[in-house]
Amino acid sequence: MTGRDRDTIPTMASNGDGAARRAQTSDLQLLVDSAPSLIHTGKPDGYLDFFNQTWLRYVGRSLEDLQGWNWTAFIHPEDVEGIVEKWRASLASGEPFLHEARVLRANGEYRWMLHHKVAVRDGRGQIVKWYGSSIDIEDRKRAEEQLRRSTLELQRSEFYLGEGQRLAHMGSWAFDPAGFDYWSPELFRMHGLDPAHKPPAVQEYLDCVHPQDRDYMANLVKGLAAKASPFDATKRIVRPNGEVRYIRCVGVPAAQNDSLKKYVGSAIDVTEHELVTQELRRREAYLAEAQRLSHTGSFGWRPDVGELVWSDETYRIFEYDSTVKPTIDSVAQRAHPQDRALVQQVIDRASHTGTDFEHEYRLLLPDGRVKHVITIGHAVQNASGDREFIGAVTDITERKTTEDKIRRLVEAGILGIFIANVEGQIVEANQPFLQMLQYGRHDLVSGRLRWTDLTPAELRERDERALAEALATGVFQPHEKEFIRKDGSRVPVLIGGALFESANEGVVFVLDLSEQKRAEEKIREQEMEFRQMLDLSPQQVTVYGPNRERLYANRSTLEYLGMSLDEWRQLPGNIFRPGWFIHPDDQEKAARAYSDSNRSSGVAYESELRVRGAGGNYRWFVVRFNALHDEKGRLKRWYLASTDIDERKRAEEKLQQENVALREEIDKASMFEEIVGTSRPLKAVLSRIAKVAPTDSTVLITGETGTGKELIARAVHKRSQRSGRPFVSVNCAALPPTLVSSELFGHEKGAFTGATQRRLGRFEMADGGTIFLDEVGELLPDTQAALLRVVQEREFERVGGGQPVHVDVRVIAATNRDLNAAVANGTFRQDLLYRLNVFPIEMPPLRERKDDILILVEYFVQRYSNRAGRNIRSIDQKTLDLLQSYDWPGNIRELQNVIERSIILSSADVFSVDEWWISKRTSPQASRAETSPALNLEPRSEREIIEAALAGTRGRVSGPSGAAAKLRIPPSTLETRIKALKIDKRRFKFA
Repeated sequence: MTGRDRDTIPTMASNGDGAARRAQTSDLQLLVDSAPSLIHTGKPDGYLDFFNQTWLRYVGRSLEDLQGWNWTAFIHPEDVEGIVEKWRASLASGEPFLHEARVLRANGEYRWMLHHKVAVRDGRGQIVKWYGSSIDIEDRKRAEEQLRRSTLELQRSEFYLGEGQRLAHMGSWAFDPAGFDYWSPELFRMHGLDPAHKPPAVQEYLDCVHPQDRDYMANLVKGLAAKASPFDATKRIVRPNGEVRYIRCVGVPAAQNDSLKKYVGSAIDVTEHELVTQELRRREAYLAEAQRLSHTGSFGWRPDVGELVWSDETYRIFEYDSTVKPTIDSVAQRAHPQDRALVQQVIDRASHTGTDFEHEYRLLLPDGRVKHVITIGHAVQNASGDREFIGAVTDITERKTTEDKIRRLVEAGILGIFIANVEGQIVEANQPFLQMLQYGRHDLVSGRLRWTDLTPAELRERDERALAEALATGVFQPHEKEFIRKDGSRVPVLIGGALFESANEGVVFVLDLSEQKRAEEKIREQEMEFRQMLDLSPQQVTVYGPNRERLYANRSTLEYLGMSLDEWRQLPGNIFRPGWFIHPDDQEKAARAYSDSNRSSGVAYESELRVRGAGGNYRWFVVRFNALHDEKGRLKRWYLASTDIDERKRAEEKLQQENVALREEIDKASMFEEIVGTSRPLKAVLSRIAKVAPTDSTVLITGETGTGKELIARAVHKRSQRSGRPFVSVNCAALPPTLVSSELFGHEKGAFTGATQRRLGRFEMADGGTIFLDEVGELLPDTQAALLRVVQEREFERVGGGQPVHVDVRVIAATNRDLNAAVANGTFRQDLLYRLNVFPIEMPPLRERKDDILILVEYFVQRYSNRAGRNIRSIDQKTLDLLQSYDWPGNIRELQNVIERSIILSSADVFSVDEWWISKRTSPQASRAETSPALNLEPRSEREIIEAALAGTRGRVSGPSGAAAKLRIPPSTLETRIKALKIDKRRFKFA
């Protein structure tokens, strides 16, 4: 150990005594010197008194060169001031020292070192020693420098990238299965979002996508995780301010260990490019549509390389598949064989000379059709200095066809054509024009023909207007005029023309209208004759144009409406707006008839309407609509024929009213549609009904009034084979004697005063069914004879008619009279009685059907209580005894009336009848007689009055001159009283 070392050891060691302390210090010295760290110590005043051997080897100097403050000589000049200042501050504060500074190494290289010192204090807190170490951090500093430089470079690159993305409107992004984890600032700006925010979630991103593109992008995003493949998509986004931008997005997958980690990609704003592209496409579409409409295609041709480019319309003109590349040979192949050589010459000349060309030729298509085309080519020099042609090809087939038609028209001589100048001189004319005016070509050559002199004086003003029109517009509209022939006669013509480009001469086309005028005159004559025929027609005829304008109405129509033809034409509305002529009740039906479907289709139809005439009265008409179409199916005219059907309609209405009356009569009798009862006499009647109903035999029903004879007749009809046909009921006693025949057999129009139309009788109404003649005994003898013929022969004649009418009718007759007695006294025909009494049915009176009274009472109580809305629970026993003890001279009808009255007046739920109602009507002694309310006399006085009335009517009971009419009582009531008083009517017949 050197003297220097010995001096150093005590400095490093703590205070101690003896050899043990010195040995400990020696070991510590050896340990410090062998440590790889650079260790040093200092005194409390900052004097560094020890550096270990590692330090000394590092700097290549002795301890003396470093002790004290000499160590600063080995610190990099740029770092001395800082480290000294830092060291002095630690000495003053006692705080640990930590500082980086570069140290000069033995090889002359400065290396960065991290110097660290801490103070050691005694028990009083005084600093007694500073211990320090230095660590070589050169590699770390270099790494930090490299990192700093790399960071700066990265920041610079990011700046350049961000600026480049901003200028190019391009952003970048990264996407993993969890969603977007990176968006560049420019991508935020492209979407109108704040770059300070984090990348949007997938749904937030889709919300930015245009609604029409959202589903597509959602499916694309969903498919990224399923299939790792690159994609390139353009979609629209909507910024928060509503602006729509087009964004092109390109992405590639980034895989690691064969598994997808994320997608990275870029997005660029291509809005301007997309809009320009759309505009170019729109212009291309406009150009293509213009070429299609004008039948003009375009082409480009480079003769040096043989390249030929066609537009779509050029393909259509040549009728080649657009997938086939065109060549010059394909053009020549399409050329018509007669034009092919000339087409090839034009191609060769243009190819060699490079001059513009224009050529018209024909194409022969594969299906044999021929097209006329004209091709125009213009030579240009492209940017490379090569010569090429740009041109157009136009399909002029339609124009050539029109020219050919005009040429043929001129050659055919149908039109006269002349060329004249504005001064009026005709300088050229074709032969048909000269022949039309009886002039020769020598007259034309001599210059004597002037179109102004050929026009009558009164028409020259029209020619002057035509000339002014031609000078202003280049053409004058066709119009009719007349030319003066050479012999002075006039020829009607239709002329039209146009000026040439020189505007001094023009061509005029002349059509001879002589034949047309003669035909029109003949048509006018025929039309006058036709109108006269229509005026004489009883039908009302009107004619309307295709737009429903009024054209013509015949005399019958105008007389009915009370107006002139001009007044009719000026009426508001039209054929499909009937206005105020139609009856208000028919307006809705008329509107349906004049529907849009009928109007547009032009289908013939008819409708029955009431139309108001000049006097304000309405009459029925059947209006038939017929449309006239031209050869193309277009509507030309509407013809309306109206036939007066007023009398027919009134007859139908009357018949309908009569049918209604008949139905009402049937409805009134509907209460007898069920035969109620179980008594033996009634069962005998029902048995006879069942036997006779299936046959067609005539039935005679007899019995007192009110026993239900019509009910029996209906029962016979319903059980017969005629049940599905009419059942007509006739009360013969209710018919006036003068109208009996008309009612039964009908009458012809004009048969008597008031017979304005034919009327069907009751027998015709019942044809195929059954007729019920009630009170048949009241018929007059002449009517009985006619009835006998119907029953016997099944035919009759209407009143006022001469033709027999055949009917298939079953006759059922009924009477409450004794017909045998009537035959005996001569008031009823015996042969008719034989015909009617084929199958007699006697209806028993109610007094002989006592067993049925209870059932009938229950039936009628139920019926009338339901009508009155009453709830009758039971029938009073005293009432039943009273009703069964009464003889009921009025039979079932009287019982029905009593029950109905009781239901109306009673308020209880138990049915009862006032005894006074029955006891007052008749005494028990007069049980078989029905006292007339009208007579109200003693029996002896009643007989005398009835016999006096019979004497005055020669025994006749019914009819307007019968005894019943004189006594003002029903005939059936009088018959009952005659029987009750046993009066013989026959003795008054010849008295």
